[in-house]
Order: sequence, then structure tokens, then C-alpha cells
Amino acid sequence: MNSVILFLSLFGFLPLVTPTCPVSCKCTTNIIDCMSNGLTTANLPAAFQPSAEIIHLGYNKLTSIPNGLFDNLKSLQMVYLQGNPWECNCDILYLRTWLQWQQNRTLYRDVRCTSPAHLEDRVIAYLTEDEIISTCQYWYCSLALFSQLCLFILLFLQSILVIFIIVYLQKFRRMTAEARSTTRDLRQHVDT
Repeated sequence: MNSVILFLSLFGFLPLVTPTCPVSCKCTTNIIDCMSNGLTTANLPAAFQPSAEIIHLGYNKLTSIPNGLFDNLKSLQMVYLQGNPWECNCDILYLRTWLQWQQNRTLYRDVRCTSPAHLEDRVIAYLTEDEIISTCQYWYCSLALFSQLCLFILLFLQSILVIFIIVYLQKFRRMTAEARSTTRDLRQHVDT
């Protein structure tokens, strides 16, 4: 039976990520209580049970929420997030966007940045995208610079390769022309 489930999972008929109750949390059909459990972003589950209406994630060690974690929870009404050390860098963009889509943002006034220093104690739902992106500009600039450098090196190597191919083709044409003239000379010499 397990091999049938594995087979169906491999071909996309069953999801590979099955929502489970995170270790050390208490779960019912519609409530997931992980309050004060020392959860970190790394040990959050990949998905919560779809019937979840209330999720308690407050007073843990969460610094961000993985992208899409709350997206498939159609019955979700409230997520308690206060008391976590939120790092307001690029990784917080999903949480900020999710919070902004909530009907009553005032419920999330206690979800505040602990770092970086210039965003400390700011309400995440009210941050602008520019404020968050400014914290990760250096990384994006470095990546762009590295990409452009790699592209330049690749183009340089390709142009050297094209030059070698052109030189080789010209040599090959000369050798072919010499071979033809040599065979003509030999035929004429043999005919005489």
C-alpha cells in the first residue's frame, strides 16, 4: 500500500507535502497552537492543515514566514504573530504583503520589526516595500555585478573562440586551395 502512495505522489496525484501538526504544538481540526514553543523559521512546517482557522505562532523565535505558508488556508481567520524577533529584510516581504491583505490590520499592530536598527519597533504591516528592499539592495547589487561580470567574461571567451574559428577556416581554405592546385599540377605533369 505504501508503494502505491509513493507512486501516486511521484506523479503528482497526491501532494508530497502533507500538512501535519508541528512537533510540540497542539492541534485540533481548526486551531493550531504553537505559542511559546521556540519555533524558528527553519522548523516551521511546509504547510498547515487546510481547515485551520486560528494559528498561534506568537512568542517564538520566528524571524520571517516562508513564502506561501498561509496562501492555501481558505478558512484562516486569525494568526497570532506577536512577540517574535522579526527581521525586516528581504525575507519579510511575504509576511508584510500577507498582513496588508488582511481585513483588520489593527489586530497585527504588535507584529513589529526588531532589526535592522532603522526599522526597529515599526509595525510590519505599515512598512513600505521600498523600506524593506533598501535593506537588501547591497545583495541585489552584488548579484547584478557578479552576473554582469560573468556575462562579460563569457562574451569575451566566445569572441576569442569565434576569432580562432575564422582563422582556422581561412587556413583550411588556403590548404584546400593549395591541395587543388597541387593535384592540378600533378595531373598536368602526368599528362605530359
